[in-house]
Amino acid sequence: MLEPAQNVLEKLVQSSNFSLKSDPSLVGAVASAAADDDKDRAEKQTEKGAKDTENALRRKPELRPVHRGSQQSIDATFWHLLHVLAQGLALSRRGAARGLAEHWGALKYNQALTGDARSFMELSAEGKETAKEHYKAIQSRELGTGFALVSARRILEQRYPDRIVSIVPADTALFAGWKKLGRYKPQYFAEVWKPRERSLVIPIACKGHHSNASTSHSQLASASAHVEQVHIGPWNETPVLIFSTELPPDGPVTVNTLCAKGSGGWLSNPRGESGKFDVQPDQENFFPDIHLPTEADESPATVPGFHVTPDRYEWFARVLARTAAAGVTAFAGDGGATAQYLTDRQGRKHFTGFTHAAAGSVRDACHTLFGIKFSGTDHIFRLNGTRVEAFSGVANDLLQLLVEGRVERYRHGVYERRSTWPSGSWSNSWNGPVSIHADGTVLAMRVLP
Repeated sequence: MLEPAQNVLEKLVQSSNFSLKSDPSLVGAVASAAADDDKDRAEKQTEKGAKDTENALRRKPELRPVHRGSQQSIDATFWHLLHVLAQGLALSRRGAARGLAEHWGALKYNQALTGDARSFMELSAEGKETAKEHYKAIQSRELGTGFALVSARRILEQRYPDRIVSIVPADTALFAGWKKLGRYKPQYFAEVWKPRERSLVIPIACKGHHSNASTSHSQLASASAHVEQVHIGPWNETPVLIFSTELPPDGPVTVNTLCAKGSGGWLSNPRGESGKFDVQPDQENFFPDIHLPTEADESPATVPGFHVTPDRYEWFARVLARTAAAGVTAFAGDGGATAQYLTDRQGRKHFTGFTHAAAGSVRDACHTLFGIKFSGTDHIFRLNGTRVEAFSGVANDLLQLLVEGRVERYRHGVYERRSTWPSGSWSNSWNGPVSIHADGTVLAMRVLP
């Protein structure tokens, strides 16, 4: 018998926990997995008659645990997790016609997890059933993304409590400067920022699976090759975060994570007294190479990858701020506002052209939640046979700033209000779960009358 939709919504606001594992033994296991993978690649190349080095991967060196304790738990509601995942998917198609509505796909997981404050999250009966079908790889990848981004936010917010953490799709940002990205690249950038100060940018690679810990070791070894493709500042000084989420059919969710530290990742604050992020950066055509350190008498040497050198700091700072703004307006369903923040290669034209039926969103919904007026888009679907309404939007005054192209003022407004947003996860007047993030976005759902 199907569970009543209202009961499902009430469970979405229950707080539960998941484990964040990061210790020296994980570092060693990932190093071993990387060595085994390199050996397999070399053997395959030898069989083909090619040189071993032709298929060798560069991996991020000096990986380490993210915290001193071997394991810690993170508490979160299921609804918060779905909100984070939905925002991570809002630009996942880089502006393709279905990109505006891509984040609604997060709602297919509203019954995939179970747990409460006294236990750890794990796959529910529905989640386990789904994991048995062909949908298994998609489920582990997308839920893995959600858990990784929740973890990344929590880690960085603890490290930099006076800053805002924005998550930006890496491919969307990189397309502003490079024509072709290739297979290996991080999935996201975390921009850790504060008005009038330079930002810290951290590449993030995240994966997920339904297997055991050894699979996480292999996934983290692979993730280390993805983040190594981006260098911001000096060679091998860019801090990174890599994640592999275990979603076993029997047992709790565990997020395995490692990091690399360094003096890089810091961008210059764009020059100008005001409106520095309001100016669209040029679409560049950089050559995809990373400059290696050399002695004065040596010829310049490079390896393939994406290098944000000091002369590109201000440009990349604008790209990240405006791509993050595009993600916010896309989440609210405003294609016109989104298009102004993207270059052609990033997908600007897809937000202004024809949108296929059932694949687009329109910003035509307004709701007041916890006394705050939000504007955005809605989606009506059936949950266990009952019609429900989902709403995603942005605080009206902040969204209006982005519609007008005022990214600088939007960022100041977000920072000024970062500690004033309601902390509740259920609105009685709305009669459903509500999640509000520091960037002014909201995700809410309720049973239709």
